[in-house]
Amino acid sequence: MSTAATIQPPGSTSTPCAPLLKEPITAAQAADLAQLLKALADPTRLRLVSMVAVHEDGEACVCELTEPLGLTQPTISHHLKVLIDAGILTRDKRGVWAYYALVPRALDALAAVLTTHP
Repeated sequence: MSTAATIQPPGSTSTPCAPLLKEPITAAQAADLAQLLKALADPTRLRLVSMVAVHEDGEACVCELTEPLGLTQPTISHHLKVLIDAGILTRDKRGVWAYYALVPRALDALAAVLTTHP
């Protein structure tokens, strides 16, 4: 599987994207890429991705994310769901708490699509 395939949102039916400067992308590929970029195009979601990625063991409980952001748990959960739906984070339910982790190489794959280097 190519690296680009990992940036497709779950349930996507389009073929993986090549770097944008290598060849034109299809309408379906553009829609998938736009979904991923929209998920990241929010300051709170960018902070969540960063907080989860640098957290001990590479995963964080939702209970650890609310206070640093100064938002309510339902608001944080909404943002986390957007990131999961885009294929950027995973969720693991343990008892009453949910733990979130970065999908391995998801951001690397997104960077590869946007690169200007061959």
